[in-house]
Formats: sequence, structure tokens, C-alpha cells
Amino acid sequence: MKNRTLHLIAYDISKPKCLRAALKATRDYATGGQQSVHECWMTDAERGDLLATLSMLIDESTDSLICIHLDTRQQVITLGKAKSPNDTDLFYIG
Repeated sequence: MKNRTLHLIAYDISKPKCLRAALKATRDYATGGQQSVHECWMTDAERGDLLATLSMLIDESTDSLICIHLDTRQQVITLGKAKSPNDTDLFYIG
């Protein structure tokens, strides 16, 4: 079994074509998220591949990209109408 860790990937890309490509690349790994912020379970190699792909889409003078490693031992905090996950101990990759 591959050792995957949880990351938060967020980006702000100004060109619509690059934004769509970033969304497509990120959704291959995403388990949840919104339009430009995604929770992704990835191996180190998968994270490297995704960040390499996203870095080719980023215009460093106008766009931004961040990848944050999340500690899954932390309590889930939700805001607004969001609901906490029911089964935080289980995760299926298929």
C-alpha cells in the first residue's frame, strides 16, 4: 500500500485556460474542496508530479500556488454550514 499523506492545494490562476487545466490536474488527487482549494491524499511522488504540472501553468508575476501538508491527527473544525465528516478514520482510494 502506498504511503499517502493529506495536503491542501490552493491556487489563484488568472488565465481561464490554465485555471481549467489546474483544476483537472488537481481533481485527479482531490477528495474534497472547492473551486481552487482541494484536499488531496498523495504520495511524495504524486505530490511532486502535481506540483510540477501546476508550476508549468502558473505565471509567477500574477498567480499563486500553495501546498500545505495537513496533520490528520488534528481535530476537524468546520465553519458556516459545513458538516464534520462522519468517518474520519476511514478513507477509500479506488
